[in-house]
Amino acid sequence: MTEEAADTAPDNPYIDDPTTAFDPVAELTDTEAREQAEALREAIRYHDHRYYVENDPAIDDRVYDALFSRLRDLEEAFDSQTEDSPTQRVGGAPRDELPDVEHVAPMRSIDQGGEADEVREFDRRVRDGLDAADYEGEVDYYCEPKFDGLSVEVVYEGGVFQRAATRGDGEIGDDVTANVRTIPTVPQRLRGDYPEFLAVRGEVYMPKPAFQAYNRELVERGDEPFANPRNAAAGTLRQLDPSVTAERPLSMFFFDVLDGADFDTRWEMHETFPEWGLRVCERTELVDDIEAAIGYRDARLDERDDLDYEIDGVVISVNDTEACAELGTTSRAPRWAFAYKFPARSEHTTLRDVVVQVGRTGRLTPVALMDPVQVGGVTVSRASLHNPAEIERLGVGIGDGVRVRRAGDVIPEVAEVTDPESDDHFEFPDECPVCGSPVERDGPMAFCTGGLGCRAQRERSVQHYASRKGLDVEGLGEERVQQLLDADLVSDVADLYELSVEELTELEGWGETSAENLVAELDAAREPPLADFLTAIGIPEVGQTVAASLARHFGTFDAVRSADEDELQAVDDVGPTVAREIREFFDSEANRDVLDRLLAHVDPQEAETTTGDALDGLTFVFTGSLNGYTRSDAQDLVERAGGSATSSVSSNTDYLVLGENPGQTKQDDAAEHEVPALDGVEAFEAKLREYGVDIEG
Repeated sequence: MTEEAADTAPDNPYIDDPTTAFDPVAELTDTEAREQAEALREAIRYHDHRYYVENDPAIDDRVYDALFSRLRDLEEAFDSQTEDSPTQRVGGAPRDELPDVEHVAPMRSIDQGGEADEVREFDRRVRDGLDAADYEGEVDYYCEPKFDGLSVEVVYEGGVFQRAATRGDGEIGDDVTANVRTIPTVPQRLRGDYPEFLAVRGEVYMPKPAFQAYNRELVERGDEPFANPRNAAAGTLRQLDPSVTAERPLSMFFFDVLDGADFDTRWEMHETFPEWGLRVCERTELVDDIEAAIGYRDARLDERDDLDYEIDGVVISVNDTEACAELGTTSRAPRWAFAYKFPARSEHTTLRDVVVQVGRTGRLTPVALMDPVQVGGVTVSRASLHNPAEIERLGVGIGDGVRVRRAGDVIPEVAEVTDPESDDHFEFPDECPVCGSPVERDGPMAFCTGGLGCRAQRERSVQHYASRKGLDVEGLGEERVQQLLDADLVSDVADLYELSVEELTELEGWGETSAENLVAELDAAREPPLADFLTAIGIPEVGQTVAASLARHFGTFDAVRSADEDELQAVDDVGPTVAREIREFFDSEANRDVLDRLLAHVDPQEAETTTGDALDGLTFVFTGSLNGYTRSDAQDLVERAGGSATSSVSSNTDYLVLGENPGQTKQDDAAEHEVPALDGVEAFEAKLREYGVDIEG
């Protein structure tokens, strides 16, 4: 039922007159019961929309509860539950784990800063970028609160809620479908003139009043309370038992489209979401220039403590989506958005010691140990000092009084020395505290030169190799990696493949089954995809996106390993700094030794590279969902054949590929520029074959 129909439906008594008396369930026929149940579902969806989206309830809670109870009785008596019924919010059966799910489109992070001059610099970059692209429109900004919750992808097909996933690493997240289904502000069915396929992004949070009430319940029954609403929301959303999630007061705002719909402006999106039943934040505004955006942030900061949800800043985005497409994105973040953060909440305490930690790449990070203090609802006793340059700037000494804050209201850091008590400032070590190797300075940072000869770097390296961002080897968490190194069974990643069940079962906490499972997991990781292997071996500055670009460009591990800096810089996402880091990694004698031994056990699989120049000089744009392809799959197919895949239609576009539910804006632009449209997957593949592209290959 569309929104218009629900507002005026004369044949649905539970909308027009929700106090209508019910006949006894036992007196209804099967047909009457099913018709009444469907009418109740429509009515409850309508009243949910009035309550959660429009903030204008049409009935009181008592009447709503009566409608809900009647629907539940009918569904149970006549076994007539539907997947999108409001009664399904109570939660399903518990799960053994939260499986991984790949996002429809990347869920990127946003560049951020806490100073007005950084926001003005963002504005300058936007205008310079648009000038270079000959963009002639006006630049205005869409401003919204930056919610302090969990970012989630929600997918609808045919208007019906299908699945939900946490952001995870931006490409893959946890499947939290059953838990998100229980959140009242997430519609089970869209309203109005919605797209056939829609993937949207939103923020799950726990309202502050609900958080306080929930924590009170925890304390009263003797349980440990949550430190803050974000932690409470995170813990709730990742419950394995959805019925537990259903009992906890979560809510959600929607704020972006990942796939399935195109808008001319972000403000148009903001106005359309409620028509589909998707709740948006009422404090979103459209402003004319960057100074007004700065003023918007200051206004939100002033009212921060009065809101019933936590925010830690605002997000400033270019409003015109054509301008956003011209600006594009980096591998990590869009160039058209910036998060202007609030000042971190801070408190005073005493610094008692400084320890220096060694990371996977050898970077040394000083950490302050302090008297415990409450900062923004969290007890803090450790705080980052970032690097040697920061210690020198602060003039930190043992025993000093310091002001500590939570950067972004998350990571504790020492902001300043407020009460110097020591005449001696902390001296950063010249040798690695773990292996004794010399420490080298690189600008403000310091690095252990021991490489994989350093126990700390080896330990972090093995953890990273086995992590989800690496080869995803289950059973190799931090504690077990430490145990393997302590037992001298493993000194680096190459040794993992020589582990035996007999050796593992001699260790405390290992049984036959867990040992066999780990060996099996490692055996399954002997032929990893090249991109995964490049990520897993821990090259500095090479994450999943850069690794995928390297794999696509070079095809084999030997080709990547032997490439010089100029050849590396020819790869998308690889600049001079990344190229230098890659080359230095492969030139390290310690790294070469480990890699040679690792390659005796592991055979990274050859990746598909550019298959020729059949599409050289041709540019494709995609809109809508393509049956059998993800958006990235279709773009990769074009790029491997020498073509280009861009996000917006221009006079340089050769073909617009129309998937299911294509965006109208791109179709209009294609008509304006006389760009031919390929309607559907078959037309797209036929065009590629015309140019000699081997689709099956």
